[in-house]
Amino acid sequence: MSDTDVGGIAADRLRSLIERIERLSEEKAAIESDIRDIFAEAKGAGFDNKIMRTIIKLRKQNAAERDENDFLLETYRKALDL
Repeated sequence: MSDTDVGGIAADRLRSLIERIERLSEEKAAIESDIRDIFAEAKGAGFDNKIMRTIIKLRKQNAAERDENDFLLETYRKALDL
């Protein structure tokens, strides 16, 4: 099929974009499944998945963000007598 223009839309280009998104969505689902498997393995080895997720989140932050979050958490804890 050539680059057909349907109602002002390049149908072939649109189809190509949609197919790429679908392919990536399938890959994403496979990766998410692999991640679930790793968390299940970690749980089986006695690790706490909730804490592991927190550590992963912290590792994504830079030091300044972590420091700010720690400060706010401690401030809120003190305010609530925790």
